[in-house]
Amino acid sequence: MNKMKRKLNPELYELEKVRFIIKDACGLDVAYAYDDLVFAEHGLFLIQFLDNAATKLACWFNNEMAELQEIKMFDSLAKTALLNNALITYKGRFMMNQKAGNKEIDIEFVYM
Repeated sequence: MNKMKRKLNPELYELEKVRFIIKDACGLDVAYAYDDLVFAEHGLFLIQFLDNAATKLACWFNNEMAELQEIKMFDSLAKTALLNNALITYKGRFMMNQKAGNKEIDIEFVYM
């Protein structure tokens, strides 16, 4: 039996829920949202939707962030998410590099 993978519809993401979790947990705003990724202000971390209802989320931290700051932020995000009927899973770190000559960025994920 073949099972079809359910694709997420980015138009249906609960962006406001994630915006509230980030603001309440860390005092940061959303800097940018693209497809299933939500970038926190200053590029400190990003949240990835794992479902449209924002009940399952993944968290990636910028590789330049200090480990102690990362631990504190993730703890706060996880607690706030639970209070808002969501589960955030720590996935690892990411690196951002701007492409030469334009405004595009490359993101490389480092799984932990």
